[in-house]
Amino acid sequence: MEAGLVEQGRDRVGHMNKVGYVKRFIGKKKKPYRRVRRPTVSKALQELFVSCRDTFKGPGTVPSSQDVQKLCHILDAVEPEDFGLSSELQFFKPGNVFKENPRVTYTTIYQCDNFSLCIFFLPATGVIPLHNHPGMTVFSKLLLGQMHIKSYDFVDPIPETPENTSRPSQVKLAKLKADKVFNAPCDTSVLYPTTGGNIHEFTAITPCAVLDVIGPPYSKQDGRDCSYYRDHPYSAFSSEENRAWEEDEKGSYGWLEEIEMPENSQMDGIEYLGPPIIEPAS
Repeated sequence: MEAGLVEQGRDRVGHMNKVGYVKRFIGKKKKPYRRVRRPTVSKALQELFVSCRDTFKGPGTVPSSQDVQKLCHILDAVEPEDFGLSSELQFFKPGNVFKENPRVTYTTIYQCDNFSLCIFFLPATGVIPLHNHPGMTVFSKLLLGQMHIKSYDFVDPIPETPENTSRPSQVKLAKLKADKVFNAPCDTSVLYPTTGGNIHEFTAITPCAVLDVIGPPYSKQDGRDCSYYRDHPYSAFSSEENRAWEEDEKGSYGWLEEIEMPENSQMDGIEYLGPPIIEPAS
């Protein structure tokens, strides 16, 4: 899960800083971390880091099924405490609603050319809008809270239908892969460059923390820039005849329209205060 959006990739961070979308999380807002002395090394986090180094081979590659299974097994076992988090922190208390400014915050645990580890903190009603992950494999693990996730994959090629010639050119057909509520703790979800729900949206029902492991990270320079979308029901650009096609396919479909970066995609960056990662000497 992101949603690298405004933060993943060194150049992505630099670009968003220039236009003011990434800010330090300051003031008297409730924080997901306590400012205490940096914790000792977490065995689970260290194991995750080592597995990521083995799993992600660099841009243009997709992890093997064996590596995916191994990394999922590790992620399924991690707990909030492995990152210095707890449901007892004020940020995650039930009823803690940010009525005026439900902005999402994020912290980067580790990043290199092959992968990044990042945690997103969503206050109740906070949203990471519908966005894609071009050329990336993403492992998402909900650590705390209750979250609604909707995801799509583009359909390619689009079936030949009469309205294909009349619908807007920026609208593309997509198959709905997920549209449900997840409660922590839950299993890790995996999306691939073109399958598994590569285009997804997070909406927090309660305050949430979600870990995203992304390989490779966003990089505008390398053609892995983030795009945003608005979804439309299949019926919006489909005749009765082609709605019957959707039923025959036994799946749910929608139309995705690429849009400019929405205002609610803006995030605040905060310092990672959890257990450190120790890189082995080369």
